[in-house]
Amino acid sequence: MNLEPNAKEMQQFMNEAIAQARQGLAEGGIPIGSVLARDGKIIGRGHNRRVQHGDPTAHAEIDCLKQCGRIGNYKDTILYSTLMPCTMCAGAAVLFRIPVVVAGENRTFHSADQWMESTGVKVFDLDLAECYDMLQRFAAEHPDIWAEDIGEL
Repeated sequence: MNLEPNAKEMQQFMNEAIAQARQGLAEGGIPIGSVLARDGKIIGRGHNRRVQHGDPTAHAEIDCLKQCGRIGNYKDTILYSTLMPCTMCAGAAVLFRIPVVVAGENRTFHSADQWMESTGVKVFDLDLAECYDMLQRFAAEHPDIWAEDIGEL
């Protein structure tokens, strides 16, 4: 089973994750979005809802996994996120044996890519200006919320 996404799939699913990030921003939250794909189809979408729900664990990837519900196993899925997953979200990917993680960028908050790779997860960093710019703008406009999200408050 080849789970390595091609460039067209990565762009398509990352565009959906970006749409989720924009939805979160429109709701007054942190602009990070995520989707989970299987067999070329999205099976779950989510965005960071920490601010909206007052829940420190409501990161985009966790929200996405919740939206999927119980799907049995994740061994043939690909997780897309506009930001490289933090250690909590990377832990969920490793725990559920999600074999591939595709991130929109890893500059705003360098996180758990090396650890995921050390566990066998294939990690792609697309380093997209759109993802980076969206988070940079948010962090500059809402430094306290951003610092809280990354545990630096």
